[in-house]
Amino acid sequence: MGTGSGNLTALEEAINNQAAKGYRLHTITTASSGSKGFGGGDRIQATMVFESIG
Repeated sequence: MGTGSGNLTALEEAINNQAAKGYRLHTITTASSGSKGFGGGDRIQATMVFESIG
């Protein structure tokens, strides 16, 4: 999802898109690492597990 605080909006959108398909967020984990790309800074990766509610 890239870097920057706008990622929270993208994360929320991804969760809402899955909810619209009949899934709910079951588990979310995050991992942090340094980013040596353009702009530098820390990078956080989120892994989400969804389950069907229907």
